[in-house]
Amino acid sequence: MKLNIPSDGAKITYEGTKLVVPENPIIPYIIGDGIGIDVTPVMKRVLDHAINKAYGSSRQIRWLELYAGSNSNDLYGSILPQETIDAMKEYRISIKGPLTTPIGSGHKSINVMIRQKLDLFACVRPIKYFPGTSTPMAESGLTDMVVFRENTEDLYSGIEWEPNSDGAKRIIDFINKELGTSPFRFEDNCGIGIKPVSEEGTKRLIRMAIDYALEMNKSSITIVHKGNIMKFTEGAFRDWSYDVVTSEHSGEIQPDGTYIIDNKKFGSKLLIKDCIADNFLQQIILAPEQHDVIATLNLNGDYISDALAAQVGGIGMAPGGNIGEGCAVFEATHGSAEPFAGKNRVNPGSIILSGEMMLRYMGWTEAADLVLKGVKGAIQKKQLTYDLARARAGKRLIRVKNTGKATSVDIKEEITKLVPGATLVSTSGFGDAVINNL
Repeated sequence: MKLNIPSDGAKITYEGTKLVVPENPIIPYIIGDGIGIDVTPVMKRVLDHAINKAYGSSRQIRWLELYAGSNSNDLYGSILPQETIDAMKEYRISIKGPLTTPIGSGHKSINVMIRQKLDLFACVRPIKYFPGTSTPMAESGLTDMVVFRENTEDLYSGIEWEPNSDGAKRIIDFINKELGTSPFRFEDNCGIGIKPVSEEGTKRLIRMAIDYALEMNKSSITIVHKGNIMKFTEGAFRDWSYDVVTSEHSGEIQPDGTYIIDNKKFGSKLLIKDCIADNFLQQIILAPEQHDVIATLNLNGDYISDALAAQVGGIGMAPGGNIGEGCAVFEATHGSAEPFAGKNRVNPGSIILSGEMMLRYMGWTEAADLVLKGVKGAIQKKQLTYDLARARAGKRLIRVKNTGKATSVDIKEEITKLVPGATLVSTSGFGDAVINNL
């Protein structure tokens, strides 16, 4: 074992359907690739301060470093060692920085591998506007949604064969000869992917979305799919979702085909409806206030959550968690941004807010509320990293002529012009600003 297990920490346990969190839980973390070295330590420091302010010395996270991505190759000779997976499973709740996924060739997505190995079937993405953040929307505050994205099936299952490979040729031959169909226009040079969508995978996802909506007293759930075209996968996702609604909850079907569930805890109503995916991408712009909780498949959810993040200022402020049965991994939702690694410049908001999600999932709501307060305060007071300030101004920095690069002095001067009154802070400086506003 290469891990340094904290001797004064205790394991989170799972009893029945409930997590039992001790006062001194061991929480594994992965620094991540690229800017992970900048943002992850800031997240840890913010959470430690929030916990201390909320609970004093009675509660404290005992951090356990795990390894994945580029920093694990030297130590393990693997981008995702089994010891990391085992620890995530054993300690139940983890958080990680961004991990690099190559485009085209190279290793598979480490993020996807973690989700599949731990069966983290729900990717949960809260999308909420922080006043003072620049966005392209006239009324950004109307966007307030939580996306529940099925996390282990669909095209992200990774069942695919490259063009001209033996596997692709065999699949094409099987479809042509055994199934008696010929759907390929250019079968001699055609990549093949398979899209599995199961009843079990669908129903556990929609159950989690419904439970969340009822517990948080939300007004609606929108089932997003492309069932008009993919009838036996995405169409089945829609039908199985409604099966859970009608068979497991009391309520009534409306004339328009929607369903209303009684929320007995709050004495309110929860509307269940569905929407075709392409139409939904219009609806989140035209009428975002009509949608609260979103339940959708893997690929749709990827597009939707990133599009929604853009509406509230960008993915740099978008948190995320991958949740399964008694196990969860929270994460920065953006990429590793390798060119900026080690420069202490980028916004750590995504992983800080993912840490807030983690605290709330643990039941440490007082500390989670403080983290939200700190982030809101930092942004409202214009204590911004260069990328937040640039986004807020709605303009790109002017690059230095000839070199194509901007110096720190150029950046500061430009930000001053674009955002009067802004204080340009570093990655760690933004963490300080959050802590000072807790």
